[in-house]
Amino acid sequence: MRIALKKLKDYPWYLRPFFWNQKRKYGEVLKAGLLWARVPKLFGAVALLYGVIDRKGSPLSPVLRSLVTVKVSQINGCAFCVDINSATLMKRGVSPGKVEALQTWRDSGLFDEMERVALEYAETVTRSDCQVDDDQVARLKQYFNEDGIVELTGLIAFQNMSSKFNSALGVPSQGFCQIPRSTLR
Repeated sequence: MRIALKKLKDYPWYLRPFFWNQKRKYGEVLKAGLLWARVPKLFGAVALLYGVIDRKGSPLSPVLRSLVTVKVSQINGCAFCVDINSATLMKRGVSPGKVEALQTWRDSGLFDEMERVALEYAETVTRSDCQVDDDQVARLKQYFNEDGIVELTGLIAFQNMSSKFNSALGVPSQGFCQIPRSTLR
């Protein structure tokens, strides 16, 4: 990692419940969370935004949200994000084979048409050499209403921020998901 982590006792007391919850949920405190928490207001804003994006009442299914976050993480080369989001994807009932196939989803028969449209959109939004066009939005509208498209776009934008932050600061995988290294590319 490119920035040193503080000891847990050195973070403000009001952030400790977040760390306790991470340890309960993942078995350990997330290194990425400790980096964000170096600036407590930034951590709070990111945690609040994540909570809104990953809420139960989202118009996007939990599996679709996880597929998109893993794909964006792969594109941005974030080992930590691929690791934790792949583990979440498998906890949401997706087979390891489908997680592995996500790297080359276009060549796989494991993805339905709605997933394909969402993954294509995630790639287009994430890659700086691509632009979303009206035809692509029309394909999205076959599966998502306008609020769903806004939510999908917000999810993609959030995951881009998160994975670029973690990648830039060299946050390593914490070993949550044991998938082939080739999936990290």
